[in-house]
Amino acid sequence: MVQQVHDVMTAAPVAVGTLTGVGEVAQRMRDEDIGAVLVTERDELRGLVTDRDLAIRVLAEGLDPDRTTVREACSPQLVTVGPDDEVGRAVGLMREHALRRLPVVENGEAVGVVALGDLAVEHDTDSTLSEISTSSSNT
Repeated sequence: MVQQVHDVMTAAPVAVGTLTGVGEVAQRMRDEDIGAVLVTERDELRGLVTDRDLAIRVLAEGLDPDRTTVREACSPQLVTVGPDDEVGRAVGLMREHALRRLPVVENGEAVGVVALGDLAVEHDTDSTLSEISTSSSNT
């Protein structure tokens, strides 16, 4: 049976406005044990910011996390999937664009995120990535 993205995605993703400070976002990622946050402006998806973005685009560049907004740190070129797309499409897009996460968008609204770890847990339960993704402590 072919699975759809809504079967494996993380629903109700965390989203912040474009002017939110990256320090606040980093704290939220820590507190909610997540590695990515959607960036929205007037309920429209504008980007995705990951823990890696914060490290590479903010800290490594010497920017002040208290004065830098997620607009400056996020990945604005989004590749998205729909909740009713086949999981194989998500996998293909992740491979093609070398992505670890894809926002799931329905009728212009972000409804979830599908991550590489979600796919491993669902399709390759014996893999190391699956074990790491299901661990209670992902530090």
